Amino acid sequence: MVVGVLELTLAVPAASLKEKRGVVKRIVGRTRNKFNVSAAEVDELDNPGAAVLGIITVANDHKFINSVLNKIINFIDELYLAEIIDQHIEITHY
Repeated sequence: MVVGVLELTLAVPAASLKEKRGVVKRIVGRTRNKFNVSAAEVDELDNPGAAVLGIITVANDHKFINSVLNKIINFIDELYLAEIIDQHIEITHY
């Protein structure tokens, strides 16, 4: 079993937490639907200008996991809802 974890730090163009939640909800929902992954906001919950997303997927092939996580990065970037500031991928074999 191979587990891939993607942590994305986003700059969210929002003036309030309510606007930010709307942007994050759209990004997380679209990502979950397109890639069948688990995703959630995991940090910067009280900061209206930033969000940290955690995205996880499981498979049996390291290359497949890496490919999916890179496609997710490109997908979120092409949504133009928030700017990706930092990204970190970790792939673990069990």
